[in-house]
Amino acid sequence: MQASKGVLRFLSADGLEILVGRTAADNDALTFELAGQDDFWLHAAGVPGSHVVLRNPGRLPRPPRQSLRQAAALAARHSKARDGGQVAVHWTLRRYVHKRRGAPAGEVTLDRFQVVRASPREAPGLTADPG
Repeated sequence: MQASKGVLRFLSADGLEILVGRTAADNDALTFELAGQDDFWLHAAGVPGSHVVLRNPGRLPRPPRQSLRQAAALAARHSKARDGGQVAVHWTLRRYVHKRRGAPAGEVTLDRFQVVRASPREAPGLTADPG
């Protein structure tokens, strides 16, 4: 699928597509319309920020280490924690991300997740891909 307007597109070192929402409405569209159930989903823990989707065309049980690191760095960079040091980033499969009825745009709940720490200044080798 093509990234939509309002979604930034990057390629990881492993060649996987990373999509980043720009606004709360973009986050909803990215998470619930563009992302597949087996894609990896990331968000900086406890702060407002972008939803990040790491595509998972091979339906891997875990993301490749370098791709996870890069996607987490993007989640940290595109959050209110971007001026801090290490940021806790939640990651899970998209299938475990849900929207509560009546929740505002961009607000979700997670059935299960893992945590990775990332620096907003670290996104090795990542540049926006015009797509």
